[in-house]
Amino acid sequence: MIVLDTHVLVWAMENHRHLGTNAAGLIDESTFSDGAYVSAISCWEISMLADKGKLEFHQGVRTWVEKALAKPGLFLAPIEPEIGIDAGQLPGSPHGDPSDRIIMATARALGCPLLTADEAILEYATAGHLEAIDARR
Repeated sequence: MIVLDTHVLVWAMENHRHLGTNAAGLIDESTFSDGAYVSAISCWEISMLADKGKLEFHQGVRTWVEKALAKPGLFLAPIEPEIGIDAGQLPGSPHGDPSDRIIMATARALGCPLLTADEAILEYATAGHLEAIDARR
C-alpha cells in the first residue's frame, strides 16, 4: 500500500518520463495487491494547476480525475478529521504547503509510504516522521 503525491499520480496516468522505473513498478504492484491511495486534496490541486495553465487535459479536469480514480487498485483517501488535525500538527519542521501537509498526514494515517519527488518531503522523511520513496527512481 502506498500514497501517491499529486504529481506522481499525474506522471503515472500520463506516462511521464520523470516517473522512475522502480516507482512505476511499485505503483503497479500496489494496485494489484493492497492498493495505491490518492488524497482527496489531490483532486483540488490538479484542478488548480489546470486552472493556472500548468496542466492541460484534452478531456477536461473532471473527466481526467474520474478516469484516474476508476483505475483498478487506485483509491481515494478522504480527508478525515484525524488527517486534518495531524496535518496541522506534523512533528518536526515540515514545509508549510497545506496540500503537501494533508498528503503527508494521509500517508501517516494509512501507515504507508508516500511516493513523491518533492525534495522538501523527501528531506522531511529523513528525520523519521514519514516514510517516503523517491518517485524519480
